[in-house]
Amino acid sequence: MDIQGLQKMTLLDYPGRVACTVFLGGCDLRCPFCHNGGLVLGPMPAGLDSEELLAFLRKRRGLLDGVCVTGGEPLLRPDLPELLSQIKELGYPVKLDTNGGRPARLRALAERGLVDYVAMDVKNSPGRYGETAGTPGLDLAPFRESVSFLLQGTVDYEFRTTVVREFHDADSFRAIGPWIAGAKRYFLQSFVDRDTVLQEGLHPWDGETLEGFADLVRPYVQQVELRGV
Repeated sequence: MDIQGLQKMTLLDYPGRVACTVFLGGCDLRCPFCHNGGLVLGPMPAGLDSEELLAFLRKRRGLLDGVCVTGGEPLLRPDLPELLSQIKELGYPVKLDTNGGRPARLRALAERGLVDYVAMDVKNSPGRYGETAGTPGLDLAPFRESVSFLLQGTVDYEFRTTVVREFHDADSFRAIGPWIAGAKRYFLQSFVDRDTVLQEGLHPWDGETLEGFADLVRPYVQQVELRGV
């Protein structure tokens, strides 16, 4: 299996764990604020293969206590279950980042015990979802199904939204709150402009405004916090 990148250590990507992050190319969305543009638009050359990754993980046992798999959109990769199974056999907990567009694959991984923690992006309110995902006319049914599945608590999870001034306002969060009502955790991540972002000219909100957005969701979710502020 081709792997597009490896961050050998992170204290941020997997909550409460010292982890590495595995980057897989390819995505079915085109979010204008995506900072992994190269992975999304591809094809990016492979940085390593699964055997090299597994060799790295064998050497790092005792130093790392988690593996984060991100993208792109990892659930697009048909060989993902095999890779996760091999990582789990080495004793590592796995965190999966996903946009939620492949609910059947997400459910299958969780029910097989191949993921321990899922971070699902909630791009925006349903009314602005396609616009924010760079995919006008996007069918929201799969994303709703993934939200509903995670709310069942089969696997530990968080929801998160990257907040961009051009796409998000108070009405966004008035709608997101009821959609994910009952969730354990929800994070508002401040947009950070980078050279690799798909669309130029986007901006973050200030911390005070983000805190106001968080307050709109707090009546619905057990834990709401800001990231990157």
